[in-house]
Amino acid sequence: MKTIICYLSYSGNTEEIADLLKVKLETDDIDVDMYCIGYGVVPNLYEYDLIFLGTFTWDKGSTPEEMKDFVKEVGGKPKNVYIFGSGDTQFGGDNLFCNAVNKLVRFYNSEYPGLKIEQSPRGSQEQLVSKWLEGVLEHAKGKNIRT
Repeated sequence: MKTIICYLSYSGNTEEIADLLKVKLETDDIDVDMYCIGYGVVPNLYEYDLIFLGTFTWDKGSTPEEMKDFVKEVGGKPKNVYIFGSGDTQFGGDNLFCNAVNKLVRFYNSEYPGLKIEQSPRGSQEQLVSKWLEGVLEHAKGKNIRT
């Protein structure tokens, strides 16, 4: 099964989530390609069985321009996209927390809820990442995607 994790990170929080997902997937003997959005040639997401997209939320609930550009460059809406991201409730409160994740879940018609992490996935939030990933893999199995 081909899997890719594409992420955009300024502070390193979203990158930490991406790295944690990669380690956990590799523990399950799943090969993972990583792509840091904004660096290098955009991969062909249509070649992958599982696609993870990670972003932070910017400017009171906005999706960063680099993520919007990435989505445009990918073109279309590949299937089996799972969204994760980091945010900070001090910028917009609960209503806007990780709103970029909500927007991408809607855009890609993702059948699985996005993962939202307050700043860094350290401590108890690492368990949220693990539980979310377990759910994603179960969801993928239910869709007959080899995991």
